[in-house]
Amino acid sequence: MLDIIDQILGLSAQTRDITILQMSARAVVVFFFAIAIIRIGDERFMGRHTALDVLLGIVFGSVVSRAISGTAPFFPTLAACMVLVALHWIISALSQYSGKFAFIFTGRSRPLIIDGELDRKQMHLTHISEADLREAVRAHGKNVDLSLVKRATLERNGSISIVFASETEIEAKPSNKPPDE
Repeated sequence: MLDIIDQILGLSAQTRDITILQMSARAVVVFFFAIAIIRIGDERFMGRHTALDVLLGIVFGSVVSRAISGTAPFFPTLAACMVLVALHWIISALSQYSGKFAFIFTGRSRPLIIDGELDRKQMHLTHISEADLREAVRAHGKNVDLSLVKRATLERNGSISIVFASETEIEAKPSNKPPDE
């Protein structure tokens, strides 16, 4: 049985001796293995994109590619993938219970607008322009003046969340900015 697996995946072959069929078989095995590991581990890193999530995606992809190309031993490489996903899960779980731990690994949200007033210091620190904020307002389905935003927050995942003023306030003061700005 092990000989058949070795023949199919080219486990004992040198990198330059792996055939097209063996590399293709490795790709199929690694693809389904990666899906299973992500589903068992923590699918969060494919949904929300904090720095921790993006980093895991990059490192995970790099390690998985070595299993496919044969530049690293096959099964130890798959084990490293499992360790990466487990580490992500542990860090995410610890971040849930510890604010300081969460800050270190996932950052913090930053207010950009409070009661219609731009927080220029936070905008400067986060490299967010007024045009970026207007775009976020439009992305949330409104084309209103920024003074009608109760709160805009740069979230840990890089998105900007918006809380608008009441509909009455919005209807009384529509935006005079062009929508493509």
